[in-house]
Amino acid sequence: VQLVESGGGLVQPGGSLRLSCIASGITFNTYTMGWYRQAPGKARELIARITSSGNSNTADSVKGRFTISRDNAKNTICLQMNSLRPGETAEYYCIAQNDAIYWGHGKQVSISS
Repeated sequence: VQLVESGGGLVQPGGSLRLSCIASGITFNTYTMGWYRQAPGKARELIARITSSGNSNTADSVKGRFTISRDNAKNTICLQMNSLRPGETAEYYCIAQNDAIYWGHGKQVSISS
């Protein structure tokens, strides 16, 4: 199983970034997919998930600003992040969950002026 994230980087406060994750080695359309993040010195936090049928939810801390989506034809999920805040600097991880949970290697997102 491989989950490969892309799209991180540095952005100013209030800016936007889009993360993508392409999965291989799984029957993608049977998996719940999601994004976690871990800021320095803090616990890993689930921020968004989307089920195999396309039902999604986001953490209260990002609601209205982050949107998760999936494309089953491309084995890909995306996380559109708007109005980013400095405190959201973190490593962002893609996950795939069914009978087991699989993790990507993570992508750094930094918010700074």
